[in-house]
Amino acid sequence: MTEADRSITVECLLPITRDAAFELFVDRFAEWWPKDYTFSGDNLQDIGMEPMLGGACYEQTRGGHRMIWGTVLSIERPLYIRLAWQISPDRRPIADPAAASRVMVTFWDAGTTTRLELVHSEFVSHGDGAEAYGQALAAPEGWPYCLEGLRESAAAL
Repeated sequence: MTEADRSITVECLLPITRDAAFELFVDRFAEWWPKDYTFSGDNLQDIGMEPMLGGACYEQTRGGHRMIWGTVLSIERPLYIRLAWQISPDRRPIADPAAASRVMVTFWDAGTTTRLELVHSEFVSHGDGAEAYGQALAAPEGWPYCLEGLRESAAAL
């Protein structure tokens, strides 16, 4: 098995209930996703997910341009959401969800808190650069950085 075949797992504890954690992650994505990790930058009007099977993960610019960066592959509120991660190692959108890696986010009930588990897999789908891409997303400035924004937003509720 090569590094590109492996998955990465990142967990965080959110100081809110599972229902609230799922809602924040999925329905209020723009509140916590790092603005510096968007394609649109200062021109960003909205970023979010359509929480239904086949729904788009998108960015919309102030000028009205909509860009798709993922697709909802499965969703079971408030248990999990599974996405096609349609962003290439060189930060370009991937048009075909079948040619993308996968992100599974599971919300584990822990009473008044929630343990979120994010598993990013199938990096081999990204071809050249897949191993380095997986390493970058596992690094502190990858998924851990993004989920810290989620944790901070949850703590502010």
